[in-house]
Order: sequence, then C-alpha cells, then structure tokens
Amino acid sequence: MADEDLQARRVDVMCAWTTFIEHGDVAAAVRPEILLSWGRARKARVSTEVEAAPMADESETDAVWRGSPLQAAVEAVGSELRRTAEDGDLVVAVTDPNSRILWTYGGRVMRNKAESVAFLPGGRWDDESVGTNALDLANRLDAPSMVFSAEHYARGLGNWVCWAAPVHDPVSGRRLGVLDLSTTWDRTHPIGLATARVMARLIETAIPYSHEHPSVRAEGTGEPGLVMTLLGTAETWLDGARLLLNRRQTEILALLALHPEGLSLEQLHAMVYGDQAVTFSTLKAEVSHLRRALGGQLASRPYRLLMPTATDVQQVLALIRGGHVVAAVEAYGGDLLPGTNSPALSELADYVAVALREALLADPQPDAVLRYSQELAPYDREVVESCLSRLDGAPHPTIPLLKGRLAVADR
Repeated sequence: MADEDLQARRVDVMCAWTTFIEHGDVAAAVRPEILLSWGRARKARVSTEVEAAPMADESETDAVWRGSPLQAAVEAVGSELRRTAEDGDLVVAVTDPNSRILWTYGGRVMRNKAESVAFLPGGRWDDESVGTNALDLANRLDAPSMVFSAEHYARGLGNWVCWAAPVHDPVSGRRLGVLDLSTTWDRTHPIGLATARVMARLIETAIPYSHEHPSVRAEGTGEPGLVMTLLGTAETWLDGARLLLNRRQTEILALLALHPEGLSLEQLHAMVYGDQAVTFSTLKAEVSHLRRALGGQLASRPYRLLMPTATDVQQVLALIRGGHVVAAVEAYGGDLLPGTNSPALSELADYVAVALREALLADPQPDAVLRYSQELAPYDREVVESCLSRLDGAPHPTIPLLKGRLAVADR
C-alpha cells in the first residue's frame, strides 16, 4: 500500500475514533466488528487512556500454559514463529480462548514496544480489559481479524497494527486461542492477515497426540513431521523447516501424504499424470529428489512416507465430518492446488469444495457464510440466500454485509 494511501487511511480511522469517543457515534464508515467492540469497551468503562493490559496471576498463567496442547505445538514450530518475527520485526503472541497471552516472541524493535503495554505472558487482552484489539476479535468472532491504528480503542495503541487468527484443535474443532502478529501501523502489509492464518494453521498441525487429535502426530513422536498446506497456497514444512519444491514434486508429495498406506509406482503414476505420455523414469526421478529433500524418509515398494504427516485437506474434511462448519470455512484457504493437472488431485479439489458448500447449506452459520462469500465464492447466491432465510429477520450484524454480497453477485 502506498505511503500516502496508508496515511490517509489512518487519518480517516482517527477521525472516526474521535467522533465516537466524543459523541458516541461515527461520521465515517467503520467495520461492524470494530464498532461493536468500541461499544463493549465503552459499556465496560474502559479508559481510552489505558496504558497497558492488566496482568493475570503469573503462576496461574504458567499452569494454563503447561496444561495446554498449545505449548507442545508452539515448541515444535517455534523456529518458524521466531523467524517470522525476526524477519518482519513483529511480535508474535499466542493466547488462550479468553485472550490472555500465554507466549510471545518479538523482533528487536517490537519486543520493547510490546513490553511497554504488557503484551506479555499473562497480559489480559479481552476488549473489556484493554479495549478493541485483534486478539479479542479473533477469539470472539472465531475468525481472522485485523485492527489498524486508531481502530484500537486505547489511544496508546494507535500506532499499532495487529493481525490475529484463531487456533483450533484440527479434529474436535475446539478453539484453543489465537495467534497474533503485531507491528507499527506504518508497516501494514496486505499479506499480514494471510500470514497470521498460515502461522495459526502451522501450530494446529503440530498439536500433539491426544484423544481429540489422533491423526496429526503418532503417539510418542517428538517432531511435527511433514506439514502441507494445499488449499489456496501450496507450502510444505518438514520438522518446522520449509521445503522448496516445484509444482510436480508438491503434487507427488501431497498424494503420498494423503495415502499413508502407500502407493505402487503404477498407482502413483496414474494419479499424477493420468493418460499423459510421461515415462515411469520421469516419476522415479521426481521421487528420488523428494527422498533427498525428506532425508530419506520415503520408502519404496510401495512408495510411502516414513514420518507423521498432516495436511489442511485432511483437517477441513475432519472438521466437516464433525459438524464444525465455522472452523472448516476458516481452515479452507481456497481451491486445492489451482490449475493442477493431476487427475486425482483435481477430483479431490472438487470433492472438498462441494463438501464445504454442502456443509454451509446444511448449517449456514452467518460468520462462516460471510467469509465464504467474501473470500471464497463471491458469486454463490444460494449459500447467502440460505443464510438470510435461516435468520428470518432476526437481527444479526452480518445481515447488511450478506445483502451486499448478494448485490455483488447480481452484477
């Protein structure tokens, strides 16, 4: 975003904030979730001059962290989280479901800024304690949230921009907390929210074995193994380190991750190439490259991965099976490997997209439908109409936005 556009945006938000604080209304367009949060903060009599978040009991916070599945997951992928913070000079935070911070790591500049406002383990960042912020919104809405500059209720946070995304147990769908990325407002970047979503998903795939989460990591395994994001954006991590693979290698690895029982050379060839005139030797060469990249953890006869694996495809399907529609929409980052010419992956892409749509038609949760219509399927009238019909005139903050999506679809 150009500097002048960013500055103009900040001025507009500051004007809206000032009008609300002085008169209780707004003179400019403010996102509904921000306005509702401002209202909650005012009702709770939060001071706009609050300088730092109140702190929860230290020993209690430590106990919650030690008893949370988030601790093991964050430790498993900590190198990736710290690298993100250092490369972008961000502060990264993980909270519990009540927006109490359990863990943080900051880049050189942001670390000091974070300490000055109690953006630390134990800091209570619900909006009734410190006013509007992205951690609270992501927890409250169970959806990725951004708060920019003076959208923060507290005046002292007007120099911040924060992006947060909820973290769920991938099988039960239970919300465990949020992952937040924060920096100064002038460093706002369009991919900030997407980065928070990817980091939250990375934590989800590293959550240790439990009765709720048996599919992501084998019992007793100390490493997160292979983690693949295939929906919308293709990314692959091995033990917390990102792998750089070409498109065909990603397709082959995805098929192996989705078939843990293993595939013969003939099966894998058919799934990758279909009826294309590609030799078995070409496939073997690609597999050999993958075996080197995986440190030898790829067996032959049949081809089979020798480490725990997790993909966002499996996560979304598990959430749909469990009836967790909101979490499924959040985890669905987009079409599976758009443009793939693998017949097996093309078929799976259609299956996942249709399953998600049918889940929304069966249970049209307003927040999930809004995100689906805004980011995934802007011209799908039927899903939006089913949601509005289910609401049947009952008041809900998403209604104006859903009707706006219908107007866009009509065009």
